[in-house]
Amino acid sequence: MRSVESLLVNTPLFPRVLLGITTHNRAGILPKAIASALAQDYPCLSIAVLDDGSTDDTPALHAQLPGVTWIRHEQSRGYMESRNELMRTPGADFYVSLDDDAWFLRGDELSLAIARMQAQPSLAAIAFDILSPDRSAEIPRSSPKSAAVFIGCGHLLRLSAVREAGFYAATPGAYGSEEKDLCLRLADLGYDIELMPGVHVWHDKAWSGRDWFPLHRSGVCNELVMTLRRCPLPDLLLVLPLKFASFVRYWLQRPEFARAGLAGIGDVLRHLRATLQSRRAVRRKTFWRMIHGHTQP
Repeated sequence: MRSVESLLVNTPLFPRVLLGITTHNRAGILPKAIASALAQDYPCLSIAVLDDGSTDDTPALHAQLPGVTWIRHEQSRGYMESRNELMRTPGADFYVSLDDDAWFLRGDELSLAIARMQAQPSLAAIAFDILSPDRSAEIPRSSPKSAAVFIGCGHLLRLSAVREAGFYAATPGAYGSEEKDLCLRLADLGYDIELMPGVHVWHDKAWSGRDWFPLHRSGVCNELVMTLRRCPLPDLLLVLPLKFASFVRYWLQRPEFARAGLAGIGDVLRHLRATLQSRRAVRRKTFWRMIHGHTQP
């Protein structure tokens, strides 16, 4: 199998874009994500699918979907490490991340986003406008607006900025807060993040084959680890208790998640020394801008 970099389209007039899809046991819905990537009208696009240890029929899709580079991990390494692996592909200027249960709706989304990136060199990330079963109404396209974070299921990254920030940081949990953490570091370097309203990606939120216990455990752990790593002093002395209190309120409302959440706190304590050793706080202005704007896009 040829490497991803050997398949990167090289057109002098257009930046080289790699679209990566990390997948695990989603053979039923993955083809829709790939089809929407193949339908993009951007002329300098390469598509790679990283099969992160799937045990379903995902490998059988290789022959059915030509024009896509396939990479396989025999054992799952998690999607953060998989995304980092794809983003380290030599030769790409931009990286588009698309979840295996998400897809573009029109076919011109990448062309619009790349044009915006080229017009604004300070932009490190563009968040597509995410639709899902709980937010299904499309809105008209309008001018880009500033955002604190992007949503992982569909976004565009300037790879030079991501390299400067150090890619996704390793965390004790496999899931949660990785986008916030990366966006904090990008913003602290002086880069901007924008949302493109009406430039939609549909996220089907397919949770088949997923166990909510480890997901919530991981989410609690990683949110607290991110706070310990990035929140400046003395603000951390206020923010950390408030984070914990917000989790407690949630568990009182949803007691079925309490055991998983407490296990997540246990994971934080077990990794506390390593977390503090990796602490690299951002500026106070950067951190509080994230806190006030993290619910958007």
